[in-house]
Amino acid sequence: MTKAKVVKKISAPKTIRNEFNSAIPVYDLNGKEIERYQLDKDIFGGKINKAVLYQAVVMYNARARQGNASTKTRGDVSGGGKKPWRQKGTGRARAGSTRSPLWRHGGSIFGPHPRDYHYDLPKKLKRVAFLSCINSKLAENKMIGIVDLSVVAPKTKNFRGVVTALKLNGKSLFVVDSVNQDVMRASRNMQEVAIKNYKDFNTMDVLNSDNLVISRSALDKLSGRFN
Repeated sequence: MTKAKVVKKISAPKTIRNEFNSAIPVYDLNGKEIERYQLDKDIFGGKINKAVLYQAVVMYNARARQGNASTKTRGDVSGGGKKPWRQKGTGRARAGSTRSPLWRHGGSIFGPHPRDYHYDLPKKLKRVAFLSCINSKLAENKMIGIVDLSVVAPKTKNFRGVVTALKLNGKSLFVVDSVNQDVMRASRNMQEVAIKNYKDFNTMDVLNSDNLVISRSALDKLSGRFN
């Protein structure tokens, strides 16, 4: 009787996970790093929930739909008030109106009508989606801080100089503590730039941008969005 061979199990080496870095650089208007801002590790821990992000994107896209598609029923099409022929004796099928959906130039059956596609997600889900999109920018090193933008003169070339100094490529979302009219005038001709108040920007604003730039004062209040 042959002895069964004993196969020794070799345990796989443990994978080493790099600690998520929640510290972001803060630059001045000339593109020079002046400090590193440490975000709250209890909130910005690097967790990204893609399933909830998908639900949030579908919700925001549904809310953006106008829902203006409309068709006419047999009651909306003009004409057809007179019965085409008598009910019996002609040998033809019964007909009560020339605007029947079975007729040419008649109304539509079960056609689309104006409707509201708006719906909402629970607050906790929206909070998870919002946190996930910010963590994704942190993981990609696409989130930075900047000093106060209110000193920028209301000219496009001045704001473009700030974007060039920060070496930002693609669309950039600037989040500030309070929206300054001079900053809005300076950036309104730049299609790749969006200015938002820290209370107003949402998950889609972050996902639609390549870079997330938050002012130093807005960074101090960002954690309050998750309380």
